[in-house]
Amino acid sequence: MPFLIAGLVLLGVLAGVLVAVGWVGAGLVNSLPALYVVYAIGGIGAGAVYGGCIGVAMRWFPDRRGLCVGFVAGSYGFGTALTGLPISYLIDHRGYRTAFILFGAIQGLVVLISAQFLRMPPLDWSPPNWEAIKQKIQKRVYQSSCECTPTEMLRSGSFYLLYLMMALVTASGLMLSLQLKPIAVSYGYDKMALFGGLTVLTLTLSLNQVLNGSARPFFGWVSDRIGRYDTMAIVFVLEAVTIIVLTLVVARPFWFIVTSALMFFAWGDIYSLFPAAIADIFGSKHATTNYGIQYTAKGIGSILAGPGAALLMTRAGSWLPVFWAAVACNVIAAGLAVLWLKPRVARLVRQANLPKVLATEETTKWPAVAPVTLDE
Repeated sequence: MPFLIAGLVLLGVLAGVLVAVGWVGAGLVNSLPALYVVYAIGGIGAGAVYGGCIGVAMRWFPDRRGLCVGFVAGSYGFGTALTGLPISYLIDHRGYRTAFILFGAIQGLVVLISAQFLRMPPLDWSPPNWEAIKQKIQKRVYQSSCECTPTEMLRSGSFYLLYLMMALVTASGLMLSLQLKPIAVSYGYDKMALFGGLTVLTLTLSLNQVLNGSARPFFGWVSDRIGRYDTMAIVFVLEAVTIIVLTLVVARPFWFIVTSALMFFAWGDIYSLFPAAIADIFGSKHATTNYGIQYTAKGIGSILAGPGAALLMTRAGSWLPVFWAAVACNVIAAGLAVLWLKPRVARLVRQANLPKVLATEETTKWPAVAPVTLDE
């Protein structure tokens, strides 16, 4: 246990230093290559903070995994909503260098202090009456007794299905996230004032972040009650529908704001559902590392969403094909979730848990089976 505490604190300290170096460095450098370097350093720090906190939540709350992971992931969305306007104000009045340096110092200090309070449960810890609770949870959420190492996870076909789905949905969300501002500017929404100095664009971006953040605990909570894969399918289809609606109402300011907000609300689920699913299938012991591997799917999605969407728009001469590509990504991911991944995981979890059931219950109702792992 002391080693786990020391490891978490060390991770937090290192992450805080990297975040501060990345942000403060961005305010000091004078060339584009140097900016790339410090930006990457800051990104590594932010990833360490995110991965470490998600890992802690997955270990402490296996009975409410979706909700608790959603709250942790949601803090990223809420943090963006809270700091967006102050950072914009600083940039406008003091310049971008001051904004980077000040907020870099604040973030680094917050991470360093917060890291001192992080604790992992003991390796053999489980909530009181966990076996009885788990039996109830299994009716809604498939949770394996397997504690798979990263190597074992990488031999599982279920991991690659999750990876593909996350890449597709991340790409669709980032396509719209990256292109929303240029689209809004093309309709003059960056200059269309509403109230309190807010324009259509600034209000849209603020609402998007708030709803994206609130979606993470909400859909995590929903998935704890109806299952991860049904929730995935429902929300992915919802996002596809809102994207289609956005193509029809993009020229109407009010509906542009509302539909964009709903679209980002639907997209927020991936940051609670995928880490929870990884821990459900492959166990919580190595969940931090396992989800860290899974999270690289966001990098694949960003490549599809950035250069890929820009290339598609350039060749087509319109944003419409980008929207339809995003719709296709969501529909494909929804189909994979409910038609392929859900029955596959149910079978694998049942097989992985069966030897434990046979060892702890005196029954002759189960047929004899060979030992099974998740290495399919």
